[in-house]
Amino acid sequence: MVAKSQQNSKPQNRKQISGNKSSSHGSASKKPKFVNDKHSKSHGLGTVGKPFKSKVEKSEAKKEPITKREHRLQAKELAEARKKKRKRHYDLEHELAHLWEKMRVRNITKEDRSKWVSKALENMKGKIPEIAGSHVSSRVLQTCVKHCTDAEREAVFEELKPHFLTLACNTYAVHLVKKMLDNASKKQLAGFISSLHGHVASLLRHMVGSLVVEHAYHLANAAQKQTLLLELYSVELQLFKDLVSMKESRLVDVISKLDIKKASVSRHMTSVIQPILEKGIVDHSIIHRVLMEYFTIAILMEYFTIADKTSAADVIQHLSSSLLVRMIHTKDGSRIGVLCIKHGSAKERKKIVKGMKGHVKKIAHEQYAVMVLVSIISVVDDTKLIRKIIINELEKDLKELILDKNGRRVVLQLLRPNCSRYFSPDDLASLNLSIPSLCNKSESGVDRAEEKADSDMGETEGEEVDGGEVSAEGSEAVEGGKKDPLIRRHELLVDSGLAEKLVDVCVNNAGEILRSNFGREVMYEVATGGADGVLQSKLGEKLSGLYEAIASLAAEPKSEDAAAGDEHVLENFHSSRTIRKLILDCPAFALTLWTTALEGKSKLWAQGHSCKIVQAFLESTDSKVREISRVELQSLIDEGLLKIPDTKQSADKS
Repeated sequence: MVAKSQQNSKPQNRKQISGNKSSSHGSASKKPKFVNDKHSKSHGLGTVGKPFKSKVEKSEAKKEPITKREHRLQAKELAEARKKKRKRHYDLEHELAHLWEKMRVRNITKEDRSKWVSKALENMKGKIPEIAGSHVSSRVLQTCVKHCTDAEREAVFEELKPHFLTLACNTYAVHLVKKMLDNASKKQLAGFISSLHGHVASLLRHMVGSLVVEHAYHLANAAQKQTLLLELYSVELQLFKDLVSMKESRLVDVISKLDIKKASVSRHMTSVIQPILEKGIVDHSIIHRVLMEYFTIAILMEYFTIADKTSAADVIQHLSSSLLVRMIHTKDGSRIGVLCIKHGSAKERKKIVKGMKGHVKKIAHEQYAVMVLVSIISVVDDTKLIRKIIINELEKDLKELILDKNGRRVVLQLLRPNCSRYFSPDDLASLNLSIPSLCNKSESGVDRAEEKADSDMGETEGEEVDGGEVSAEGSEAVEGGKKDPLIRRHELLVDSGLAEKLVDVCVNNAGEILRSNFGREVMYEVATGGADGVLQSKLGEKLSGLYEAIASLAAEPKSEDAAAGDEHVLENFHSSRTIRKLILDCPAFALTLWTTALEGKSKLWAQGHSCKIVQAFLESTDSKVREISRVELQSLIDEGLLKIPDTKQSADKS
């Protein structure tokens, strides 16, 4: 008990002692006082014997503050000193920057510019590879390479030749390499392409290095392009590239000549392509060509293993996103886009369509990219999503779309699908591309598992995501959609309101569209109601208004001094032929035109381009059209202004 009480009392004593330290001036905490402390403080002396100064006195004793300008100069000098320590050729770069300011001005003679260029190259001699990666020096070198002599350019090329691969991956030096290629001779270009041997695939995986390969591919001739491509096809072709001649430009021909297994080539190309796609490097035409050759092998392979199927499906899955928008501007990229639309699942097609949001107008006006839009409206069954993203953007500039050479093809595909008048054989072939081995993906167990996983994520019929309805396509890839093409066209064209706006644009701009080389075809298809009469059921009255608008233009008086582009619609080269076709194929329009514009005036228009229009009433297969114009036109036949159609002459003889 005594021990416990002693232990309890110890901390209390410590507390008291510590308290006394702070409160009282005990001997333990008390500092010794000097006799002269009070005296020294009173005389302004500190504890160390130095004069005591207040804060105000200290601030006054400080050095006077420098101005802002002096502060900037000091900071600049400090930065210059640091750069000199960090950069080995800082003084040289500083000098080159001054020379560059002199040589790059526009109002300078060639002699003066040549003098500054030669001086800059002389200063850089032997140090070009070291300073080429600098932000400033790279620009100076680009200007020098552009304006220097051939001998000076050759010297720069030889000095950089051992370092091309390193410079190609540098953010600033890559622009110098591209400028060197732009100004290179045939020999220099061939030497550069040979230096890429064995490194094409690795450079294409590099965000900066791929720019150099693409630039060299654009400048190369056919043989050099094939050399670059062979490295991406197979190891054998990379080693024995001399065995391939220019006659075998396609990979399939090369494989058949050298008797290489397609499966091994496909696997090697998969290993090359997938890392490139994972990094999102899809803008270059050389990659589009490789992908197209890869799919060509897949198309021609009679037997596709599960691994090969999975690889091809993975490539399509990688591309089925906003990446596809960046590659459909080339011919091969457009074909790849069509294949992705055809063989992608409903989820992948939806990603592709959503990736086009905000870019539909630009895509519609490009020669190759528009074919992907044509494929979407021909294959994808989710018409609600197409109307929301694609049709809505097209409606904003419908007149411009109609008058454009490429843009009109989207509208024409809805009005008359796959018509050889509006699509070239090459275009129709690209729309019909497919990979047979991927058409029935769901037959394998792997694909059934993928289908189940997609269904678990909600890709089922009738489900709405972001306002768009996922169609009944399912998640399996099929060639084309399941919906009836006529129903799909009706939903996209009529139910969406596009057709009504299309007719309104044609009515309000009838003269301009008729006289246009490209717009007249849209006018013809709209006036005739499209294939299968898709517009006739709901827009009959609107079409009658269109007929009257064209007839009112034809009823205008004939002008002798009209400008080249403002001729009368019955005399203009394009409009006269369109009106003639409408008379032959659309009896309702023919009757309206006759009663409004030609009745009693046929003799006035029975010569020139308009003569074919009047003659068309005699050639019409509709009895009402022939009957309404028979009496008046017979007098023109008797006068020799019109000729009896050959079909009618043969019928009379019989």
